[in-house]
Amino acid sequence: MEAALATRVRSLGLADYLPVVAEMRDFTQRRTSDTPDEIWVLEHPPVYTLGQGADPRFGPRIANGIAVVQAERGGEITYHGPGQAVLYTLVDIARRGIKVKEFVRLLEQCVIDFLAAHGVAAERQAGAPGVYVGGAKIAALGIRVTRGRAWHGLSLNVDMDLAPFDAIDPCGAPGLRVTQARDLGIEESAKDAGLRLARLLADRLEHA
Repeated sequence: MEAALATRVRSLGLADYLPVVAEMRDFTQRRTSDTPDEIWVLEHPPVYTLGQGADPRFGPRIANGIAVVQAERGGEITYHGPGQAVLYTLVDIARRGIKVKEFVRLLEQCVIDFLAAHGVAAERQAGAPGVYVGGAKIAALGIRVTRGRAWHGLSLNVDMDLAPFDAIDPCGAPGLRVTQARDLGIEESAKDAGLRLARLLADRLEHA
């Protein structure tokens, strides 16, 4: 059982959203009680994703050529693009004895600690999952849990074009500002930041 609890980190590079989601779904459906958990680190080409039950009034409000796709996660609309570190957290939280809200807080805390290691103070906001710096959102969360197994995960803005966020109300919050690691003085690529964050999360899972 100990070997099964070890978390694998995979780097997928730049990958289209829908094929990766299909692979995630297949992994979650096929996994057994002995399947090791995995964290996938990647970037997506530009895409807007809508959470289950997302309200269309939150955008996009303009036609900018960026595809809009329905997601199977919770939450409202968000944007993914190159320079953003996406972590898909394929974790059997039931096996680990972690409740959904605890898992969300664990993901948020890993981002907060990652930023703190770079001298950036970040925080949560009540009722608005994610991580914020000075009121601006830097990391978004959206997970789904199937038979006690979590999938989807989080995205951290690292070094990207933030303009597409202007066409939406990120996470259904009109007027919400967004920020990124580069603008806070963190000079790390999305890949490197994503892998560092994934290893931090993997370590926390082993000691949860």
